Amino acid sequence: MNSLTTAPFLTTERLVLRGPERDDLPAFTRFMTSAPSLEAQGETTTAEQAWYSFLTGIGHWHWHGFGFFTVVLSQTMQPVGRVGLLKHSDWPDIELAWHLFDGAEGNGYATEAAVAVRTWAGAALGLDKLHSYIDVENTQSQAVAKRVGATTDGTRAAHDPDAEVWVHPMDGR
Repeated sequence: MNSLTTAPFLTTERLVLRGPERDDLPAFTRFMTSAPSLEAQGETTTAEQAWYSFLTGIGHWHWHGFGFFTVVLSQTMQPVGRVGLLKHSDWPDIELAWHLFDGAEGNGYATEAAVAVRTWAGAALGLDKLHSYIDVENTQSQAVAKRVGATTDGTRAAHDPDAEVWVHPMDGR
């Protein structure tokens, strides 16, 4: 394993969360260029844009000390998605975000990984507040947010008027 970041290894019952590696690029590119979830929102990219996004994710770790973890199945080490923390320059708060690769949805991986990342964010980074910015049409992502205990009052994100602001409890739940 050759992580491109300083990301720690987090483990859950079924998953390993680790920093991105070069070998993760093909699965990430497939996701970014053709995932039905991204197509439905009109958010697919070109392979070149996916490459830039992958590198941006690596830089995010170096700039902030956090970013997206690659989520892999502990039994097979197959990548199934990315879950992590984001803080863009014009966002008011740190976001807890998740993206599962095609075919990995519906297994509870996003929920399991999001809880692990939230716990790590509180314990290792001392964060006392996390948000998720979820498109109002994205009922699957809203369901994950509810399962990890996040709530929304229906307000919209200033940087994305189609996204509701969800607030995560940081009490270790």
